[in-house]
Amino acid sequence: MSHLKERKEKNCLNCGAEVQGLYCHICGQENVEPAESVWHLVTHFFNDITHFDGKFFSTLKYMVSKPGFVTKEYMIGKRASYLNPVRMYIFTSAIFFLIFFSTNKFDSSKIKTDVNGHGLAEIAKMDSAEFAAFTKGINDGKSMTRDDFARYIDTSRKKGTISFAPGKYRDKAQYDSLLKTGVKKHNWLERSIVYKQIELDEKYNHDGNKILASFINALIHSFPQMLFISLPLLALFLKILYLRRKKYYYTSHMIFGVHLYVFVFILLLFLIGLSQVKNYMHWEWIDYLIGLGVIYILFYQYKAMRNFYLQGRGKTILKFIFLNLLMTFLIIFLVVIFSFFSLLKI
Repeated sequence: MSHLKERKEKNCLNCGAEVQGLYCHICGQENVEPAESVWHLVTHFFNDITHFDGKFFSTLKYMVSKPGFVTKEYMIGKRASYLNPVRMYIFTSAIFFLIFFSTNKFDSSKIKTDVNGHGLAEIAKMDSAEFAAFTKGINDGKSMTRDDFARYIDTSRKKGTISFAPGKYRDKAQYDSLLKTGVKKHNWLERSIVYKQIELDEKYNHDGNKILASFINALIHSFPQMLFISLPLLALFLKILYLRRKKYYYTSHMIFGVHLYVFVFILLLFLIGLSQVKNYMHWEWIDYLIGLGVIYILFYQYKAMRNFYLQGRGKTILKFIFLNLLMTFLIIFLVVIFSFFSLLKI
């Protein structure tokens, strides 16, 4: 209730119907004076937030403690006590990916670069004598200072001689000349790939590591779209697996998938938090908790399927295995497709 003054007139300002009582029986709008003060706007905002929070946490409590319970309640029509599944998915996925992207930005410095079989981290730990002997082996018998070596690595990266090597053509004009003279005979697909390589070389100044880092970041930022596409397909797989269970409509499987994804988002947020604690405190044992958390996702999925679809342990395990095999193939397919589009984006 808005706490605004009730109108004396009995016509609904929204749809024009005659109002009997405080709310319109046609559209549900409250029949109050339209003029609002700043205080009313502020209190209305906080009322909406607390109402949302109350439903969110009560829904989350049952979702975590009783796998499949909220989905079953929604299916039989008990919906007013729980947050709408679509709203919950949008809210939790937005929070999850906001935190996920902020903690998983891929930098070119994370790419392992090898020099004559030695990693850069390993080289950095060498003492003066080891470092001098090592650099003689890559500099025609002459040792380098650490500053000289850093410049050598930077130059090598830009030339593409270390790690993710860029294309072998200097620029588009050179490649077009080779095509025109017949030295290179490439089809449309080969030409498109080479043009993209040349474009990336020019854009990232021939730094192969930056090209790879940019591609990985573009792929990571496509995860929300991948999950969004996978959701109706998950529902389709469930529909096929439970085809003989006539009381479960496609939308029932869709709601099951939404609630499953919401739980995964919540648990992964907790695991991301544990990972940050581990990085800060250097507690290696936290890795075991993270591993258990990932395993629990699978256990939760099995329990949710058993509780919602009400089938025996054997049938549920069999369908659980088939479902995860299908989802694995789907994710691989989506990663391949989105890898192609990510390459076009960068």
